[in-house]
Amino acid sequence: MPRKQPVQQQLFPPRGGKRRGAGRPPKGARAGAPHKERPFLHARYPVHVTLRVVAAVGKLRRRGVYQAIREATLTTARREDFRIVQLSIQHDHIHLLIEADDKRALAAGMQGFQISAAKHLNAAISKGKPGPRRRGTVFPDRYHAEIITSPTQARHALSYVMNNWRRHREDQYGPASMWKLDWFSSAIAFPGWAEYGDEAFLWRGPTTYDPLMVFQPRTWMLREGWKKVGSVSYSEVPSKRR
Repeated sequence: MPRKQPVQQQLFPPRGGKRRGAGRPPKGARAGAPHKERPFLHARYPVHVTLRVVAAVGKLRRRGVYQAIREATLTTARREDFRIVQLSIQHDHIHLLIEADDKRALAAGMQGFQISAAKHLNAAISKGKPGPRRRGTVFPDRYHAEIITSPTQARHALSYVMNNWRRHREDQYGPASMWKLDWFSSAIAFPGWAEYGDEAFLWRGPTTYDPLMVFQPRTWMLREGWKKVGSVSYSEVPSKRR
């Protein structure tokens, strides 16, 4: 009978493959978006992005923080392939509606926005405090991105971003209880409010108010598509993301 051939034993067996608990853990208190390859993005589809900040940054709805984020919108406005259409600042996170030529443009634009925002935020929260300027992490995890592919989704995203302050009940306390629009957002730049339509451009904020740098949409979805579903009122309290 033929002799059985010996099998070479591996001194160092190959490593790899999915393992339980592998991968970089989230840095924040809440898990961010999973570290998977971003899906294909066509230029005709806008994106709803959510960015969370670390607790050390503190409450974002402050004048100095607003100015810091406004500086970041000015920085990203120089890009031709990436546009911020709407933005709102909440207690510990930021919502953005983005138009980008593709997923690489989205990634590069968001990277530029985060770097600029982190730089100016650290400067803002360090102002007036003794000791060296803060240089720590601002955005602990990946941003969450939801591609908008239908008029219904687009209409909900517009209301969700611009009226998100009502969902978090920021409209029930202090001077904000007398506001119609959220001045910690780009809502003043939205020309489609059900109450006033194009007259929204005539609204004025506080005397020292500097609007966020946003663009009027170029995608059909955010320009015309959402209108097929229904108008958007500034008094709406949006539900959870759909």
